[in-house]
Amino acid sequence: MQVQTMHFKARAGEKLADKRLQKTMKKFSTKFVGARVTAISELDDFEGTRDAAIERRMRAINNLDVWLDIFETEATRRGATVLYAETAEQAAKLVVEIAQKHEVKKVIKSKSMVSEEMQLNRALEAAGVTPIETDLGEYILQINDNEPPSHIIAPVIHKDKEEIADLFAKVHNKPRLTDIPEMTREAREVLRPHFLSADMGVTGGNFIVAESGSVAVVTNEGNEGMCTIVPPKVHVVVTGVEKVLPTLADLATVMRLLPRSATGQSISNYFSLLTGPRARDEQDGPEHMYFVLVDAGRTGLIGTEFQDMLRCIRCGACMNHCPVYQKIGGHSYGWVYPGPMGSVLTPSYVGIEKTLDLPQASTLCGECHVACPVKIPLPDLLRKLREKQFERGLRPGFEYLSFALWKFVAKRPMLYRFATRIAARALSVMGGSRGLIRTLPLAGGWTDNRDMPAPSGKTFKELYKERQSV
Repeated sequence: MQVQTMHFKARAGEKLADKRLQKTMKKFSTKFVGARVTAISELDDFEGTRDAAIERRMRAINNLDVWLDIFETEATRRGATVLYAETAEQAAKLVVEIAQKHEVKKVIKSKSMVSEEMQLNRALEAAGVTPIETDLGEYILQINDNEPPSHIIAPVIHKDKEEIADLFAKVHNKPRLTDIPEMTREAREVLRPHFLSADMGVTGGNFIVAESGSVAVVTNEGNEGMCTIVPPKVHVVVTGVEKVLPTLADLATVMRLLPRSATGQSISNYFSLLTGPRARDEQDGPEHMYFVLVDAGRTGLIGTEFQDMLRCIRCGACMNHCPVYQKIGGHSYGWVYPGPMGSVLTPSYVGIEKTLDLPQASTLCGECHVACPVKIPLPDLLRKLREKQFERGLRPGFEYLSFALWKFVAKRPMLYRFATRIAARALSVMGGSRGLIRTLPLAGGWTDNRDMPAPSGKTFKELYKERQSV
C-alpha cells in the first residue's frame, strides 16, 4: 500500500462531507464500543489480565532476538522454513520466490495487514501469480479496484450494504441481492472454487509461539483454515518480528483480551494454532510451510521512547474509541494503519517527515489509552512525535512565530495581564448576544466546522477574585 499520508487534511475534509460515510461510521462505533464493554465485564480481573498480558508481551520484546532464535529452532525442527526480511519489499520478494519455486499460479490469502505493508498482491501479480483475498471484507475491496482497507479488523466498515449489493451485482454478473445471508452465500459460491484450485495459501499471524514453533491465526469466517489445510500444498505465514510470544501460556493470556477488545466477542469464531507442514500420518495440511518474519522498521523502535508500541496486539480498540477516526474513517490516514495506532506507527515506519499531519490528528482525549488492552500510552507517544516535529523544524512557520510571540508575552506578567484582558473583552464582543463566535481569524480549523463559545469578557484572575470576595 503506497504511502499517501501527505493528503491527510484533504482526505479528512472529504470524509467529513460524506454523509453516507458519516452514517456508516456512527453505526460502527456504537456497535464495537458497546460490545467491548460487555465482553470485558465477563473477566473476573480485567486489569489483572491486562497487566499479565503487558508483562508477557514486554518479556518477548525486551529479549526479541532470543525468542526469535528459539522460535526459528522449534519451527525448523517441525519442518517449517523460517525466513527474515529487513524491509517490506524484501518480504514481498521472498514470497514471490517461494511461489516461483513451487510453480504456483494462484494464491489464496487470509487477511493480513503486514501483506498490505508489503504490497504483496501487486508483487504477486507482477510475477504472473493470481492472488485471491478470501476474507469477505478484503474480497470486497479487491473486486472494487483493489481498494485499501479502512480498518485493521473490519476492512470494509466504510461501506454500507447497498454499496456492496451494487458491487456484487456488477462484478458477479448476477441479480442484485440485499439480504445479508444471501449476499454472503453468493460470495462463498464465488470463492469456493478458488479455495479448491489454489496452489499456495498466505496468512498473517496474530502471534507466533517460540516454545512450539507455531503460528496462531484468528478469524471469524474460517477462511484461514481453507487457506492452510484443504488444497494448498504451500502455506506461507507473513507477520512482524514483534509478534513472537515465549509460550503457549502467554498466548492463552493475550487471547483473553484480543477478541474482547477487537470485536466485543468472548472468543473468536475460529482459532487456528498451526505447527509445521503435514506429517506422514496426517491427512490434511500443506506439504511445505514457510514463515516470512518482517522487520520493516520494527526493531528500530527497541530501546527508544516508542518501544511500547511494539506490544500492540492489533485489536483496533484505539480507533474504535477515537473521536477523530469515528468521523473520518481509515482512508484519511493514507497508509496501512489508521487511527491512533497508525498515527504513531506510520511515522515510526515510513518517516516523520512524510507524516506531518498524523501526530496532530488527535484530540489527546486519552480514550485510546483507556481502551488499549495492553495500555500503550498513545497520547504520550503522539505528544513526543509532535515535539520531534517541532525540534526538527518540520512545522509551519506561523507555529514557530506564534510560540515565540506567546513566550515573549508570557515572560512579562504585566504585558500578559494587559493582553489577556483585551483579548477576553474583544472575544466577548465577537460572541454577540448568542455568546458564540462563528469565525475567528487564525482559528479557521475550529470555527469552519463549529461555533466557539465566547468568554464572559473577564479574565480567569478577574473571575476568581470576584468569587473569592463573595
